Amino acid sequence: MDTVTLTSKFQIAIPKGVRERMNLAVGQRLTILAVDGQIVLAPQSEAPSMRGFAAGIDTTVPRDDDRV
Repeated sequence: MDTVTLTSKFQIAIPKGVRERMNLAVGQRLTILAVDGQIVLAPQSEAPSMRGFAAGIDTTVPRDDDRV
């Protein structure tokens, strides 16, 4: 597990090992989310590379009658 420190400008540096494992590049954009008290960073992808990323996802979710 890697640890980072928040600077006085509220910035962090992503550790080298994480950058390498995630194949992050200089200038790459990341999406940041706050989820259940955690901060999640996710690399943004170009739209064409996202094609089929949700194949096989379970779409059986409860829906309101007016949304079917």
